Amino acid sequence: MTGPVLVTGAAGYIGRLLRAGLPERGHAVRSLDVVPITDPRPGEEHLVADATDLAAVTAAAQGAGALVHMAGIATESSWAAISHANIQGTYVALEAARLAGVPRVVLASSNHATGMSPRSENAQTDAQPRPDTYYGVSKVTMEALGSLYVDRYGLDVVCLRIGSALPEPMAPRHLSTWLSPTDTVGLVDAALTAPSPGFAVVWGVSANTRGWWDLTSARALGYDPVDDAESYAAAITAAHGEPTPGTVEFDRVGGEYAGPDFAVDAVAARAQQA
Repeated sequence: MTGPVLVTGAAGYIGRLLRAGLPERGHAVRSLDVVPITDPRPGEEHLVADATDLAAVTAAAQGAGALVHMAGIATESSWAAISHANIQGTYVALEAARLAGVPRVVLASSNHATGMSPRSENAQTDAQPRPDTYYGVSKVTMEALGSLYVDRYGLDVVCLRIGSALPEPMAPRHLSTWLSPTDTVGLVDAALTAPSPGFAVVWGVSANTRGWWDLTSARALGYDPVDDAESYAAAITAAHGEPTPGTVEFDRVGGEYAGPDFAVDAVAARAQQA
């Protein structure tokens, strides 16, 4: 790969991890976010632009070797907000890559694309989409758009179906779904360097002892996770108890997102914060 990696959403949690970690793995980074980067790294390019602005993102993608799309709303919100930030934003990322001649795009999908599925039936990444929220719908659409751009335009597109990307596990569910900071960088690096992946959808989790999801497809890209949430298990279960079968948090892929009131409550909460 020649040229820097353009990272959208570079000021967000995962964006910050990539800005710090990808250069250590040999990737130059060009950062893009709607807010200024306040802690630029040596040699890092940083641009202020809206990730839903096709002209701006196409200009930012010129000369890039790959585009990693992390921009968007990372939880449930209104349909208007989700469709603009997440669906329009994904289209812009892919179309900007096509127009700028960027051969590879890595997309931040989510387990919520299949969140209504019973987790015991959803270990593989080729299961039928069953989104749990408007947010989950946006991730199903993200994967579909990625597939289209592979088949129609010949891009390589890797969709990372991320579990719980956090500094450390905080709840019993995370003992199965955690993606550590180190493994976040390792997963994106694998998606950037795998030879000719075509279209791939892979689970984005660490090597958790209690993991629910099959990492075969991710490992085939070269992903070699090093962390395990089990090292936090004693403290988490002492504080919260063991995960409880028969609850939506345990039985559904999307956890609480799959609950009957989550979507309404989450949208209302975001409206109050606006």
